[in-house]
Amino acid sequence: MPTTLRNEAAIAGIGVTEFSKSSGVSELSLAAQCIKAACDDAGLDPSEVDGLVSYTLDSTDEIEVARAVGTGDLKLFSKINYGGGAAVGTILQAVMAVATGVAKHVVCWRAMNGRSGQRMGQGVSGNIVSSDLIHWSWYLPYGMLTPGSWIAMIANRYMRKYGATAEDLGRVAISQRNYAQTNKRSFFYGKPLTMEEYLASRIIAEPLRLYDFCQETDGGCAILITRRERARDLKQKPAVIRGVVQASTRGQEQMTSFYREELESLPEMELAARLVYEQSGLGPDDIDAACLYDAFTSEILMQLESFGFCGKGEGKDMVRDGALDIHGRLPNNTHGGLLSEGYIHGMNNIAEAARLIRGTSTNQPKSVHHVLVSSGVGVPTGAMVLGQD
Repeated sequence: MPTTLRNEAAIAGIGVTEFSKSSGVSELSLAAQCIKAACDDAGLDPSEVDGLVSYTLDSTDEIEVARAVGTGDLKLFSKINYGGGAAVGTILQAVMAVATGVAKHVVCWRAMNGRSGQRMGQGVSGNIVSSDLIHWSWYLPYGMLTPGSWIAMIANRYMRKYGATAEDLGRVAISQRNYAQTNKRSFFYGKPLTMEEYLASRIIAEPLRLYDFCQETDGGCAILITRRERARDLKQKPAVIRGVVQASTRGQEQMTSFYREELESLPEMELAARLVYEQSGLGPDDIDAACLYDAFTSEILMQLESFGFCGKGEGKDMVRDGALDIHGRLPNNTHGGLLSEGYIHGMNNIAEAARLIRGTSTNQPKSVHHVLVSSGVGVPTGAMVLGQD
């Protein structure tokens, strides 16, 4: 058995539902649709699936999904905590399982009526883990009730220290909106965004405007993982997993780690970067494209620094140079991302990374050999590097 996860597993199938603001179906239906689509994409019968992994926030039990899609006997079932921070974590569970022989074909999924049902943007007034109330209680009396308000505090501090401007955040939003114009899955397909429109949009939580926020979306996305050798026998070109890690650092809270000495950096992302580069044997110079978690535009600037693509405070300079665009240094979220395609808690970003390796993105850059993917920002997180077989 391998003692490393490097190059042991691959993404063999991806499946998505329609992304909408009102799906009209249950989250179980969305889960079944995307999982069946992932199996079809791989050319694998659902009866061969023996592992299922999702988020703790996902409402659908594995046994209900298994019954709905007709999987075989399950040898692995697991759910990962921390919202969007779970995205790559689900893949890590699957990779460990197939690399060690625990399971042969594992599907990771997220299915949510994130607009017509429980909306993430409505904050912490809904179902809350009781322990989270301990730290959130310090902020709630001051009106800091939503993820947007928490991230705004970090963004404000970061921008003041490093001189990033509203236009810099706008460049992130516009770059990803430009990609969305050719992606028919995207909510903003055929709806371009100009800098004038961006700057004229209303402030939601200063300094963040309307278009600095990700979507609220109904939809599902599934990723099928198997061993690299098995993936070669299936329908699609394998997207080999060079490295996949989770990371959480001292002083971590859920998006509100305000008592850390520095608010202008992302320690958990910096740890994820060190771990994934070490595991994969690669570094920033080897990465050709990225799918960085983009719940908010400011998080992209900070992640560029965390993953070593530039120095501290230089994320704004990369963006000003057009680094995120199709012909730039690091084409990012070429499907439109969570900002412009849809918000499936980061799982749709993983799907796009696999397309980039396959060469099937609707905005395919030239010569993509390695793609970096990250999970949620400000929470326990993860990172992954995909490569060609």
